[in-house]
Amino acid sequence: MCSYKKYRQSALAMALVLVHGFTQADSYVDVLDLPAKSSALAIRSPLLGVTRAGERLVAVGQRGHILYCDEGGDAWQQATVPVSADLNAVSFPSSTQGWAVGNDGVVLHSSDAGLTWKKQLDGRQIGALLVEHYGALSRVEPGNEQWLKFVEDGHRMIEEGADKPLLDVWFANEKTGYVVGAFNLILRTDDGGQHWTPFQDRTDNPQGLHLNAIAYTGDALYIVGEQGLLRKWNESAQRFVALDTPYQGSFFGVIGKPGEVLVYGLRGHVFRSIDGGSSWTPLDTGLQVSITAATRGADGRYRLFSQAGHMLLSSGDDARLKLQNQPDLAPSAGAVSAPDGGLVLVGSHGARALNIK
Repeated sequence: MCSYKKYRQSALAMALVLVHGFTQADSYVDVLDLPAKSSALAIRSPLLGVTRAGERLVAVGQRGHILYCDEGGDAWQQATVPVSADLNAVSFPSSTQGWAVGNDGVVLHSSDAGLTWKKQLDGRQIGALLVEHYGALSRVEPGNEQWLKFVEDGHRMIEEGADKPLLDVWFANEKTGYVVGAFNLILRTDDGGQHWTPFQDRTDNPQGLHLNAIAYTGDALYIVGEQGLLRKWNESAQRFVALDTPYQGSFFGVIGKPGEVLVYGLRGHVFRSIDGGSSWTPLDTGLQVSITAATRGADGRYRLFSQAGHMLLSSGDDARLKLQNQPDLAPSAGAVSAPDGGLVLVGSHGARALNIK
């Protein structure tokens, strides 16, 4: 009797587990279909990217949080967002039109300066895009193994599901833009995100390395990534061509102005080029921690920020970097100059404004 009683108890416990599991499965909603929750603590949650939309600041972060501010970084409000996926970057080519990207291949669009957002694309669709685009090319050139490889990549993405993150976004205007991400994931639109064209075949990246960031420096468009990946848009060739890299570690960002470009990344490494990326000069940061964010102020000087919160300020024609004293160090994932001349940083502790006047 005793063993039978134990058996019944075990069976009942297993039944409860199964019922509970099915209930959870029935109530599960994919983060790509679950709107971001409104929270008073959103401003203190991890934020990963920030930009300007005219005079407005817009920041993106975990759990689909998008915040906007019209007061120089002091008073933030939460936007209406249709997903709960983590968001990694945001770009506004005009004061009203903006795009944000994040995990699970999500692409969001706003037409009202960041107040509300709509989903344009997610990772459940990207694999099919690759299959359709490169499948058509393979039918025109059946002997081209490159097309077949990209078709296989598309089928693999479909099988694996929406798990490939988009890490950065850049728009030249309200129509033309790029999104980049893991494993050489790169797409281009020429109609404001209504349609997207895979650009894997137009990016020199046979190893399929992660594309961490894309940025325009005023006279050239660059992509940086892992293992020292450096690519530059070649207008005549209509592709991102490889540049000789000065470093074999990962780059996390690129910033610059006409005639000058800086790339930065792991272990405090920063390199500068004044010849369009043909040659690079290392800049001494005095740091061993990763450089994860940068911005250029109205005075033309660069400010670079480390994973630990250090701030480096450039000076002189050779962009020498000097460490600035700060009372409170906090990890920085993004930086932008505010309309009032100040500086806004985002990171693991949310957003904070710095007075640098």
